[in-house]
Amino acid sequence: MNMMITHQYNYNYYPSCSPIFFRSVKTPHCSRVSCASLSAVSSHDGVKIATEANTGLTSSEVIKERIRKLFSNEVELSVSSYDTAWVAMVPSPNYSQEPCFPECVDWLLDNQLADGSWGLPRYSPLLLKDTLSSTLASILALKRWGVGEDRINKGLHFMELNFPSAIDKSQHSPIGFDIIFPGMLDYAKDLDLKLPFEPTVLNAMLRNRDLELKRCYEWLPEERDAYLAYVSEGMPKLQDWEVVMKKYQRKNGSLFNSPATTAAALTHHHHHGAGCLNYIHSLLDKFGNAVPTVYPVDIYVRLCMIDNLERLGIDWHFKEEIRNVLDETYSCWLQGDEQIFMDVATCAIAFRVLRMNGYDVSSDPLTQIAKEGSYFNSLGGHLKGITDVLELYRASQMIISPDESTLRKQNLQSSHFLQQTLSNGSVWSDKLSKYIFEEVDDALIFPLSSSLERLASRRYIEHYNRDCSTIRVLKTSYCSSNIGNKDLLKLAVEDFNICQSIYREEIEQAERWVIESRLDKLKFGRQKTAYCSFSAAATLFTPELSEARMAWTKNGVLTALIDDFFDVGGSAEEHLNLVHLVEKWDVDIESDCCSEEVRILFSALHGAISEIADQAFIRQGRDVTSHLVEIWMDLLKAWLIEAEYRSRNNMPTMDEYLENSHVTYALGPIVIPALYLVGPELSEEAARSSELKKLFRLSGNCGRLLNDIQTFKREMNQGKQVNAILLRMIHSGGTITKEEAIEETKRFIESQMEELLNLLVKEKGSIVPRACKELWWNMAKVSHLFYLKDDGFTSPQTMVKYVEDVIYEPIARLWGGVGWGACPW
Repeated sequence: MNMMITHQYNYNYYPSCSPIFFRSVKTPHCSRVSCASLSAVSSHDGVKIATEANTGLTSSEVIKERIRKLFSNEVELSVSSYDTAWVAMVPSPNYSQEPCFPECVDWLLDNQLADGSWGLPRYSPLLLKDTLSSTLASILALKRWGVGEDRINKGLHFMELNFPSAIDKSQHSPIGFDIIFPGMLDYAKDLDLKLPFEPTVLNAMLRNRDLELKRCYEWLPEERDAYLAYVSEGMPKLQDWEVVMKKYQRKNGSLFNSPATTAAALTHHHHHGAGCLNYIHSLLDKFGNAVPTVYPVDIYVRLCMIDNLERLGIDWHFKEEIRNVLDETYSCWLQGDEQIFMDVATCAIAFRVLRMNGYDVSSDPLTQIAKEGSYFNSLGGHLKGITDVLELYRASQMIISPDESTLRKQNLQSSHFLQQTLSNGSVWSDKLSKYIFEEVDDALIFPLSSSLERLASRRYIEHYNRDCSTIRVLKTSYCSSNIGNKDLLKLAVEDFNICQSIYREEIEQAERWVIESRLDKLKFGRQKTAYCSFSAAATLFTPELSEARMAWTKNGVLTALIDDFFDVGGSAEEHLNLVHLVEKWDVDIESDCCSEEVRILFSALHGAISEIADQAFIRQGRDVTSHLVEIWMDLLKAWLIEAEYRSRNNMPTMDEYLENSHVTYALGPIVIPALYLVGPELSEEAARSSELKKLFRLSGNCGRLLNDIQTFKREMNQGKQVNAILLRMIHSGGTITKEEAIEETKRFIESQMEELLNLLVKEKGSIVPRACKELWWNMAKVSHLFYLKDDGFTSPQTMVKYVEDVIYEPIARLWGGVGWGACPW
């Protein structure tokens, strides 16, 4: 029987003037945070920053203020026509011929789009399956209650025009589409709804459903049952609802935090649906007369926002706000919140972000989610499954202990799964999938160990600007201004370009210093000013760290030249003379230097250390000259030992080699002076602590061994036997091959990186400031990038593009228009 439903306009929504339907959702997990004082970003090198009218604030400050407001206690989340339609179809428990939620029926009547469809406005032509699914569900809801005939006809006309897209493989498929959509077609028949569709397309859809169900039965039973329960609305007559409710209902009353699944359960199992009913009522209380496609999701959304800020390179503007959210997320982690531990992506991103920011979190809950690798088998056919595995892969790189063998296994499984998925050509069939797989490819090429912040930020800025970067697709698509926000992109581009203009000035200053110090006259040496400036800028990227970058760059240039001086450019007499000069320090340069080359090197070294010591005195309140000289002395003596190995053909043991070679890799003079200039106080105790020495050793071991792997062939041809690969082979007595020696060395490097990461994130008992520990971690990542494929320090073609991206090539201003996938708040 048809019933009359009062049709009232819902003033919470403005479909005619707003590009998306959304509601701000108050969340219990994150309290409102006050906006910190805005830090000004001045114009630099011709980069102009406009001032907002009547505010006195620059455009950057206004943008930062808007971003800070996103950290308040409201998460903006799009509502779902698809899920609202399923809620609208729930009959009243008192009278089955009336809707339980008539306000949702009203919402559907109010919110049909101009072309006859329902769904996100300005939908992508690549998400037509999503739009068809939302439209058909809305039509069924109106037909179920006998209202909106004109809207039904308009919707059917849209579907008739676009129905072939339902079987178009170039179209992206929402999760469960091949089961849910045919199920809705069956329900349309039950409602005696005449569908003007070609029989060939209908038959093709039924075949796709059969194939999907057949594929499901190849999975492990637990994963198959969970997936089929999640898409229950598409096969309600085949479900054992008693079992589904018992196994999958959550504490909030929902099934999978999905309003559509929960509504289907309430419709077909209403006698025991009090929890489902309460869940849907709570959503309508929060969102008005419509529901989102997933809720609660605020922890995930906030963590995605923090992750975006970090990956875009602008998190340093929002340290206080980020810390507040992470504190609350950590509290939820300790309480075992279902939002975190019942969703793979949320658990993975929470673990990764919390651990990297120094929170003590166990990897056990994360590894439990992907127990025995079954997760990889069951969700591989869905984009959500692929993005979840990508998050698992990123999280599983956060190994800090040999005891985390399960996390290491998960890293191997997720890496293998992603590589296999990339090799499958069918995954590139639609643009949305292509976008995701480009991100997967980037994550595999640049794992955590070789991802330098500024390079990664540039790649992510360009990635974030892509049309589909901010849409999330489950059974239907959704977005949030906390995830997809053009303000983040604007600030990231402007911040990157302003910082880059500073780097260009710094490299010009460094090049002038090289000439003024006459270092360019040393023909034997490698002139690597650009690479040294790049490695500094790629890691110490914020504007206020200019002195630290210059110290890093100058000492990098000097270590390369003096290394070459000890290798090929100087005699044994000159080597000793330079060592004695540094040891004595206060000398008469004109009379005490035995050659012009020594005079040039020592003069430049003396000037650089004196300048850095003066800068450090202002920041630290004490003279650190003796420590800086001591670090250089350690390096020079280590080079003498290395020269002795070569001259006498004396083969050290591996332990002896590593004890000396982590010093000869020359990180000490590059990193340690910068430690005094990055901001926090570095006490004498901390500067000479066993903790800092261990950081030095671990980072140096990684760099030296990575170098040895890439250079051992060349060095072997040159007759140089002091190389880790060759030493392993020699000391094995010929029992291991070259390939085995390389694999052993790679495993050792991995263990060193894990120890280094452990020291980085460890807070309890640490006396070295986090900012100082990050320099050692970042330098190890520089080494991984330089030796990713070959000897990047020696092969210019490998590094030129990186230098251009970080220092010379500005990012085009990308925010002239917002693509279909970005929520244009």
